[in-house]
Amino acid sequence: MPETRVFMTRNVLDPFFEDAARQYRRAWAGSSTGERYLPRCWALLVGDWAPDSMRVTELRWAGNVRESDAVVLEEFSDVIVPCFGTPYADGRRGYWCDPRELLEITREVESKGLSVLGSVHMHADVHRFWPEHAQGQLLSECPTAMDEYLFRNGGWPLNMIGHLESVDGQITTRLGSGRRPPSTTSRRPPRRCPCI
Repeated sequence: MPETRVFMTRNVLDPFFEDAARQYRRAWAGSSTGERYLPRCWALLVGDWAPDSMRVTELRWAGNVRESDAVVLEEFSDVIVPCFGTPYADGRRGYWCDPRELLEITREVESKGLSVLGSVHMHADVHRFWPEHAQGQLLSECPTAMDEYLFRNGGWPLNMIGHLESVDGQITTRLGSGRRPPSTTSRRPPRRCPCI
């Protein structure tokens, strides 16, 4: 099966990286003052597709219910933290799109002949400014086991990761893309996760 190519103009992701850099600067500033701030940034990727390609034309922001929705909190405490580790017990770790807003956005873009193709989210070099939280996990533009779990359950064909890190006092960015892993019969990871 041939690879699906993804096209977008360079400026489509500018709002994402601008917000991600703002979050990142706050986290770095907090590391010197004692404020423990986990940066996070997430957006929907909207566009159209053909059999062998996707064209991302815009970003859409949606609310985060990671720290407020009872179902999401249960998913984290019962499944995600036991499988992927205690860093995910922190309510600021991770992003969970508000399903009502997702439905609203999906209906709106589909009325214009477009589709929600997937999402883009932020990774940062948390291990450098909050090592006890990272617990040895080094994030990059590549998907983590947790990302793959969410990609599989989300079902979108396009999942991008923008990685930010500080190099010689400058914020640098790298962009990676993860495909949805093959479906399994269960949305939940096995009882004994191979990832821990």
